[in-house]
Amino acid sequence: MSADILKVVFMGTPDFSVPALENLIANPRIDVIAVYTQPPRPAGRGQQLRLSPVHQVAERHNIPVYTPRSFKKGPQAVAEFAALHADVAVVAAYGLILPKDVLDAPKYGCLNIHASILPRWRGAAPIQRAIEAGDTESGITIMQMDVGLDTGAMILKRTVAIRPQTTGQSLHDSLSALGSSTIEDVLEMILNGEELNLEIQDDALSCYAPMLSKDEGHIDWSKPAAEIDRKVRAFTPWPGCWSLDENSRRFKILEGEISSSSESGSAGVLISSEGDVVCGDDSCYRVTSIQPESGKPMSVSDAINGGRLKTGQKFV
Repeated sequence: MSADILKVVFMGTPDFSVPALENLIANPRIDVIAVYTQPPRPAGRGQQLRLSPVHQVAERHNIPVYTPRSFKKGPQAVAEFAALHADVAVVAAYGLILPKDVLDAPKYGCLNIHASILPRWRGAAPIQRAIEAGDTESGITIMQMDVGLDTGAMILKRTVAIRPQTTGQSLHDSLSALGSSTIEDVLEMILNGEELNLEIQDDALSCYAPMLSKDEGHIDWSKPAAEIDRKVRAFTPWPGCWSLDENSRRFKILEGEISSSSESGSAGVLISSEGDVVCGDDSCYRVTSIQPESGKPMSVSDAINGGRLKTGQKFV
């Protein structure tokens, strides 16, 4: 039987989640009755409390906002969620573990907008890990959530290509928009009374995508240039990639590309004013944009002309 209006609870926190929320708010057949998001966090130099991007959208549309710190340790939060009597919950990068009582509360359960083609990447950083690993495509999976880590049955999948220029930011933006349209299509199926096709995941095909850390951005120049290129693109804009010079000054590696240079040398040595750095497997990576410690982004040639770098020096 089809429904006229679907009562939706939206659960999300960062910028990635915003297009989906805005799309659902604009849909006349969907009533976003509540929003769940992470509590305000200190941010900026003044460490003032800042509302999450999803919280800000909800406030602009006068939608009730809930910010529990935990469901597992907060039975009151679980009861409050159940009392909303939602038809479905839409979850997009929310950041809290949902116990079974929460997952089972809405009529149609909780649907997750997951930023990978499941079961390929499960975990906190599927966007960046896909680029880092050299995958040629990524995508969105709408999943019926269960108590496992991204292990629920898959409902609908859509893909996008990962190209040689794709960065963590550009793929994030593409998948954010794709997730918005894909979840709306699934909710339209529910509204129209269509039976959802639930595909069980093959656990043997899954990889874990752990959370990113700043230390991971340290470049190992003994790796092949292709691997370094993927890492720089994957970690743009956060946590970013970096290297140290011989005086332990840190340089952020903002942009670059695989170089055609055939010169050889010790890994990490800057061999040209164009930014060619020797890498493993007799390859070179050309750094096209760099940011010295306490400095502004600049080209390597400008860094050399300004005395911040010199050819022949070694990055470590």
